[in-house]
Amino acid sequence: MNRRKFLGTAAALGLARLGFGQEPRRRPNVVFILADDLGWGDLSCYGQVRMKTPNLDRLARQGTLFTQFYVASAVCSPSRAAFMTGHFPARHGIHSAIGGARKNKQRGIANWLDPKVPTIARLLKGAGYATGHFGKWHLVSVNAPDAPEPEAYGVEACRITGSKTHAFEGIQDPYFRARSTSLIVDEAIRFIEANRQRPFYLNVWTLIPHATLHPTEEQMEPFRGLAPGRRLPYKGAFQIYYATIRDLDTQVGRLLAKLDELGLADDTLVVFSSDNGPEDIQCRNASHSGVGSPGPLRGRKRSLYEGGVRMPFIARWPSHVPAGRADKTSVVAAVDFLPTVCKLAGVDLPKGYQPDGEDVSDILAGKPRPRTKPLFWEWRYRILGPTINQSPMLAVRDGDWKLLLNPDRSRVELYRIARDPSEVDNLADQHPDIVERLAAKALAWQKSLPQGIVDPGAGRNDYRWPGTTPPQPVKPKAPK
Repeated sequence: MNRRKFLGTAAALGLARLGFGQEPRRRPNVVFILADDLGWGDLSCYGQVRMKTPNLDRLARQGTLFTQFYVASAVCSPSRAAFMTGHFPARHGIHSAIGGARKNKQRGIANWLDPKVPTIARLLKGAGYATGHFGKWHLVSVNAPDAPEPEAYGVEACRITGSKTHAFEGIQDPYFRARSTSLIVDEAIRFIEANRQRPFYLNVWTLIPHATLHPTEEQMEPFRGLAPGRRLPYKGAFQIYYATIRDLDTQVGRLLAKLDELGLADDTLVVFSSDNGPEDIQCRNASHSGVGSPGPLRGRKRSLYEGGVRMPFIARWPSHVPAGRADKTSVVAAVDFLPTVCKLAGVDLPKGYQPDGEDVSDILAGKPRPRTKPLFWEWRYRILGPTINQSPMLAVRDGDWKLLLNPDRSRVELYRIARDPSEVDNLADQHPDIVERLAAKALAWQKSLPQGIVDPGAGRNDYRWPGTTPPQPVKPKAPK
């Protein structure tokens, strides 16, 4: 084989490995921006009409926006564990938000993600990437003895909340959360500048719009028209929430501008999403601001209905991810993140490692297709808010169909999500064959998980109707 033909063949093999039709100048940088409790409908590019998010809208115009992206849990710690590991988080005993060691024991939750589990940061670091994480972490208990630090998971540079050695300064400032996104982006920019000559992987995980929100007066000024009234000493819930989202958008704009300034935009895959749906106003720390929008979707944070687990997802990589496109058909998920990014970076998965997700680099490249693996969820605890949002314990999405059920079949709901994203038309009685097929998958998956504590209110949507006896609690039990 002559030299020219050899080089052409080698280039073709490299492109096939990346899954794209154009050779990058180098392995892609990856910047993963993850908001906290942001709803599917909170961005103007996802239909929000009361507030503009110009920088995230620009990111969507320059890349591809996905309408059917799913996280692996309706709360933070398990959702984040799935992004990091490519696994459904219940496999690792992370069923809800990791709290103090005593509370974790009471709820049957691990004190931290096992650092022996392969993580995206460790795999990329091993392949020569610089790795950084700035902002929220929430993968370990802050007061558990011997809790591992981010370095144990492959993170080289970090500044995080809930750490004894890597904490942000000024955390006692009452406006710290309001200013936190700016501080996180400052750290991210320093990391990018320091590693601009080598490929890097960077998590930018914001603290907002997770409650408790306390924006500054300056941040709220553009939304003063949403105050309850001139003579009332209160701020409006939408005034507080929108001011928070506007600052998030502004800080994302700063980060994108720095990539442009350094000439790195064309070499960088930027991904934006949220860990779970918006908090309910019935939650005490969100009682003044819990008005995030799930858009047309049913459910909020903690719920396995779409509003709790279906999130915004935007990906931009110029010349590799199509620009100005909305993918409304592909079903992609957080558990796909690790295998996909590793494929794009040319990093082999460890021997024996089996992701629960799949490589969707072809979908990012603009080639929609059905997914090959179903998605599963389990929620072992009660759900705040109206009964309409209180889902059953288990859910599975396979093709166009989504089944939600309790293991004892006390509730069974089947929705054709492609046609009914709002989950209002329960088709379980009309399609018993589909119910049985999906129920078998969901129950087999649940049986494969480590057993643990189940809250008495899990999977229930009781309502105290007038003239009826209040619902009686049941004792906690381990799933069979």
